[in-house]
Amino acid sequence: MLKVLLLSVVLVGIVFVLMAIRILIQKNGKFPNLHIGSNKEMQKRGIACATTQDRQAQKDSIKIKPLHLEGEGESQTLSC
Repeated sequence: MLKVLLLSVVLVGIVFVLMAIRILIQKNGKFPNLHIGSNKEMQKRGIACATTQDRQAQKDSIKIKPLHLEGEGESQTLSC
């Protein structure tokens, strides 16, 4: 069990060092942006990340309409 754990730590360390070297060698030196919202192919298909889609669905479904009270000249809205 200790051998497997040690081997795993060594492999993760090697990968980390290789990624760091790649960042230093590249012209812009940044990690690639893997977020779904910034992927051009996903944007073409209208696919966004789950958080963005949820936020948009809530925005579209929840609309507070003004409450018109009898006898008063101005409209007011209710808020919780």
